[in-house]
Amino acid sequence: MNDVSPAHRLFPGAPKSPVLLHVPHGSRVIPAAVREGIVLDDAALERELDHITDAHTDRIAERAAARAGAAPWRFVNQLSRLVVDPERFPDEREEMLAVGMGAVYTRTTHREALRPDGHDGRPLVDAYFVPYAAAMTDAVAQRLETAGRAVVVDVHSYPSERLPYELHGDGPRPPVCLGSDPFHTPPELLGLAEEAFAGFGGTGVNSPFGGAYVPLEFYGKDPRVTALMIEIRRDVYMTEPGGPAGPGLEELGDALARFVDAATNSI
Repeated sequence: MNDVSPAHRLFPGAPKSPVLLHVPHGSRVIPAAVREGIVLDDAALERELDHITDAHTDRIAERAAARAGAAPWRFVNQLSRLVVDPERFPDEREEMLAVGMGAVYTRTTHREALRPDGHDGRPLVDAYFVPYAAAMTDAVAQRLETAGRAVVVDVHSYPSERLPYELHGDGPRPPVCLGSDPFHTPPELLGLAEEAFAGFGGTGVNSPFGGAYVPLEFYGKDPRVTALMIEIRRDVYMTEPGGPAGPGLEELGDALARFVDAATNSI
């Protein structure tokens, strides 16, 4: 877990592609200075990373970009979400604060201590969350400028068995969960995803995780920005928790490529 720079990376796609694949939770990297503020020993931290990391999602997005007719752009977090979670609200609006998982996590997936009581997360928000949000906002603005619209597609994964931190984990856990937003997810976009991912044993909507990420500058304001979250149940493509990927990874990458093509050409 060494320091890396940059903390996030934008991989260019086709100049006129409106699609931006966002991979926020696929890294296990924690800078040394951030590691010092985590109370888990090394073995416990590795176990926590197994549970909390959306392993191999960067590879799924990479394969989709290589297989799509018009390559999407890819915005990939290079750091673990245990540094900051760029998809949380950075204030009291975030419901995951109830389990110690706001923008800066203080509790683990099993609701154990991750950082000391009273930990001040503001320095991490300033150092990591704010620059990430600004860069993601710029990436969406570029798609609007060059393509006239932006389609933000979050690429996530989730465990086959509910973990204690989940607030809404008592519902269905389909092979592919599609997260939608009432403002930013048109029915047509959701339908294209349902069709593209139909071959994995079924899809569901907003269970066990819901919503779709849009940078706050555009959120609830700009209908040119559409969004969808794709949550893949981990047993579909990997050994849980934190193990190697299997053949499902390539199949999911191909399905994501089909969805990218459909979103590029049909919406």
